Amino acid sequence: MKSVEIQGTPRTEVGSKYAQAERKAGNVPCVIYGGEAPVHFSAPALAFKSLVYTPEAKTATITVEGKTVEAVIQDMQFHPVTDALMHIDFIQLVEGKAVTMNIPVVLNGQARGVLNGGKLKMVLRTLSVRALPNELPDNIQLDITNLRIGKSIRVSDVVPSGYEILNSDTAVIVTVKKARGAMDDEDEDEEGAAEEGGAEAAAEAPAEAAE
Repeated sequence: MKSVEIQGTPRTEVGSKYAQAERKAGNVPCVIYGGEAPVHFSAPALAFKSLVYTPEAKTATITVEGKTVEAVIQDMQFHPVTDALMHIDFIQLVEGKAVTMNIPVVLNGQARGVLNGGKLKMVLRTLSVRALPNELPDNIQLDITNLRIGKSIRVSDVVPSGYEILNSDTAVIVTVKKARGAMDDEDEDEEGAAEEGGAEAAAEAPAEAAE
């Protein structure tokens, strides 16, 4: 898993008043948990661009007052109107200790149901994964090529490798909904079979006439 370097400035004063001042200065207030004591720091909002707005999960190498730790994002807060990043909670990575992290889902292929006029709907863009630091995946890839109209891929359909998925097994990750005028995959199969049968009959007809 790739890592993003963050140079943080310690926050000696905590609370909403001081956090608001940090945001006005263009910084994002953060906290690192999981060590001997929580570490409060801030860093420029641009420093988190490649960590937060990315299709891959990444770790953070955070340096505050000369001390560097590896951490992953546990929670983020965004402004409800501007969608600006307002706060991040990190959890420190410790060798041999499992952590929980939201891992992005990547879809591969073009769903059969979409080719037949259906509409693809992605319900879960990330999955909550628990694993040792060195077993955390960059993303979770799903092949949707054979996904038909009315069908879904659920958490139970994912085969984890070295990690545990904490979402409910029945939770839908992606589905193809039927759109108006769309052809059911079963109708397509029947139509295709009918066309094949018609072609065979047409091919046999000249032979029968010749007899």
